[in-house]
Amino acid sequence: MKKYDLCVIGGGPSGYAAAMRAIDFKKNVLLVEQERIGGAGIYNGALSSKTFWEISKEFASFNKKMSHFGLPQPEIHFKNVLKEVNEAVEERSGQLENHLRLVIKNHPELFNFLKGTARLLSKNVINIETDSGNENVHADNIIISTGSRPRRIPSIKIDEKIIMTSDGISSLDEFPKSLVILGAGVIGCEFATIFSNFNKTNVHVISKDERILPFEDSDLAKVVEENLESNHVLIHRESILEKMDIVDGKVKYILKHPDGSKEEFDAEKALISVGRVPNIENTGLCEIGVKLSETGHIIDNDTQTSVPNIFAAGDITADIALVNVGELEGRHAVEKIYGAPKRPIIYENISTIMFLTPEVAGVGMNEQQAQKANIDYRVASFDYRCIPRAVAMRNTEGFFKILVSDDEEMKVLGLRAVGEHASSAIQAVALLIATNKGIDELAELIHPHPSIIEGIQECIRMLLGKSIYKPYIFSDYLKFRCFREGKYIN
Repeated sequence: MKKYDLCVIGGGPSGYAAAMRAIDFKKNVLLVEQERIGGAGIYNGALSSKTFWEISKEFASFNKKMSHFGLPQPEIHFKNVLKEVNEAVEERSGQLENHLRLVIKNHPELFNFLKGTARLLSKNVINIETDSGNENVHADNIIISTGSRPRRIPSIKIDEKIIMTSDGISSLDEFPKSLVILGAGVIGCEFATIFSNFNKTNVHVISKDERILPFEDSDLAKVVEENLESNHVLIHRESILEKMDIVDGKVKYILKHPDGSKEEFDAEKALISVGRVPNIENTGLCEIGVKLSETGHIIDNDTQTSVPNIFAAGDITADIALVNVGELEGRHAVEKIYGAPKRPIIYENISTIMFLTPEVAGVGMNEQQAQKANIDYRVASFDYRCIPRAVAMRNTEGFFKILVSDDEEMKVLGLRAVGEHASSAIQAVALLIATNKGIDELAELIHPHPSIIEGIQECIRMLLGKSIYKPYIFSDYLKFRCFREGKYIN
């Protein structure tokens, strides 16, 4: 039986990052991947969907300019869009695979890769099934990073052609004339944005809540909603899906509204976007005593599972299901096994981005979360219309909103950015959260001019009472208030 210092099961973002970090410790590593290196992060997730979004954004912008000059809308075909997406996927996957080959070539004594399925027989023994047969291997430590897949609804027949999950988008031959999306979370709203941007598809979104993105603050969701609706997206608010079937090659669905009434609709295609579930089946984790949550996620303590030598990273855990988080967890697990990590993983300063119209980025708490945690806070928001760079770009839709503790220290609790360059502007605030510092330092930094981040700086200066624009003068653009003992105080 072959023996390894570390076996990493799953070659997606978290597993790949873990395996590469292990090389730094000169450990004998085995990486096992069932399908393709890169996982959903490349093929059916972050990279592919965001490439779709980038193309749709460019097309919508170009089309807007054409309309401004009275010129006809350019023709676009789905197969050409898909070709561009596939090229991006191939470029990234090829890069990872080439890197993997060179690592194996340069470190034959340390690094090993097997394509196959892995199942734990004990806390140290893994059975690996490949095309050439079965073998058992021994590993002192194991990292589980088997990822996730789209959640399915038992009552809905998903064929990935007419009724699809995000995995089935690439099976389309052309833009559908109509598309209904079940789910108004991040993935559902991103695909609603993408398809409506191309102006070839009538898009409907089913939201069981009174608004989309229910986990975010209402002011943020309102901006996104208004843009979707201006792009002719129909949002079914507070609607419960009673039935969805494929009838004569099309989608028929029935919605129940808050007043008890029911309504029937039809669409050419449907996208089911109701979250993701961990790939836990046939891993052997339950049999060897690894504790799982009710949702099937591995319960971990700073990546360590209930079995001391087994660690978990990425979507398989109950933590935040993002590529950057998965990579962080994978690297941290290795450092915890062989090194001395400087500190536990800090999830409070993890930056997120939603590829919508406009772009949405965030770090830390929003107001909903702060109020739920019974935290008193101060909040300031600064409109893009007051940012010179946004004015120069002729795109002034959006705002920054910063939450700080309601005390003299004014430590940053969270930030939401809505608008162009949102994701690029938030990193300084993320650093403040990570270092548990107040806002004074950022207020006096000299930023490039004109730049979007100047809006964050003015937002912070507003909290300190020394902003250039005064909120009591520009009350439509700037807002400052406190939330104490369950209510707002202006």
